[in-house]
Amino acid sequence: MEETKTETTDIFLWANQTDAVKNELTLELFVFSKNYTPYAMRLSKGLDAQARAMFIYDLVNTVNFGAGTGMSVRDFELSEAEENVLLRTDLEKVGKAETLIHLIEKQRDDIVQFSETEHEFKRIKGVVLKATRPDGKYFYVAKAVQQSSVLPGAVSWQLSGDTFAPFEPEVGVKLPSDNQVLIIDKDIFVFSQSKFEKLFQYEYKKQLLAEQKVEEILKTYQLSLPDEMDLQTLVREKPGVVNKLQKLEIGAITQEQAVEYADAMQLDLMTDDDGKIIIMDGRDLDMFVNLINEDYITSEITGRRYVIKSKKLLDEPEGEPPRG
Repeated sequence: MEETKTETTDIFLWANQTDAVKNELTLELFVFSKNYTPYAMRLSKGLDAQARAMFIYDLVNTVNFGAGTGMSVRDFELSEAEENVLLRTDLEKVGKAETLIHLIEKQRDDIVQFSETEHEFKRIKGVVLKATRPDGKYFYVAKAVQQSSVLPGAVSWQLSGDTFAPFEPEVGVKLPSDNQVLIIDKDIFVFSQSKFEKLFQYEYKKQLLAEQKVEEILKTYQLSLPDEMDLQTLVREKPGVVNKLQKLEIGAITQEQAVEYADAMQLDLMTDDDGKIIIMDGRDLDMFVNLINEDYITSEITGRRYVIKSKKLLDEPEGEPPRG
């Protein structure tokens, strides 16, 4: 049976159609926490015009302007951010974004109103505006919330003319004015690559390199994992390991050296009868990666053992030939 590929959104047609009804859009505002739980927010009438300008007008204008200057749309996973290039990816590839949109669309009745007393704005990661056109079609605009731009009322002052006075609201928030992420149907359009990656923890290029490193590890080392576990999946669940794999030189430490190293550091590294290194869980994975990255040391002064968080290779001492 032949697979049918869903057509991607024509972003230039979308911008043209949205521009025609931009003042008729119905707006709903949500904030979401660091674990991607959405909360509904009321938007006062006094902020309606500002919200449209901040979330929609400039974004639509950017796309319309791009249509006249030859802006191209490219796959996020295959391209880098460039001038006059808009990156696009599939919503289903970005798990955090897909979950958030699913909750808003399918479990709207279960989403509670945000309350500073109950939920605390310092736990909020981002804000998403849902805009619905008169024809019923809708889209989402998401932005990251910078906690450095959040003013807790209890410790903030407001300036009125030449006089400081207590800051009356519970929290003051300065939302970013730049275009960041647009979600239409099953498409995500990325206006700011760095903010998109951070907002939805989608670091495809970093993850791709980590997967290549895992393949090298599997070819270089003999490992034993439970039948229901595979190393790629385990690594994906460990952001710290993904980061470490970016610069890890696979094979610099041999299997035998890793086992001896663990023994010297008195670590609980286990091997099976065939000499394979046993990886049972994320803790074992951390230990194994730390070993092949030479991250354990013993202080010559105190004899204490340490895990090195970051390393910088020093130059050879003067007068000594290079080692290796």
